[in-house]
Amino acid sequence: MPHTIKDKKKLLTRVRRIKGQAEALEKALDSGHSECLQILQQIAAIRGAVNGLMSEVLEGHIRVHLMNENADPAERETDLDAIVAVIRSYLK
Repeated sequence: MPHTIKDKKKLLTRVRRIKGQAEALEKALDSGHSECLQILQQIAAIRGAVNGLMSEVLEGHIRVHLMNENADPAERETDLDAIVAVIRSYLK
């Protein structure tokens, strides 16, 4: 995927941020000292970060693969079906 290679640094920064947020959540749960609202806020922050990552990769995929005018129509249709399946599984 050329767009993930081109945006590798930015995507890895997002992934590392998510990793840090998940580690902070784990520590908060493990310590038992955090309030429920703090835990919920951390979960919401992680979800937002994952949604942002998904959005960025999805947009790149659509722009590079589905909007490629040189691609074979059958290939584009197959790719469209695959991305719809990914989106459906993500939204479950």
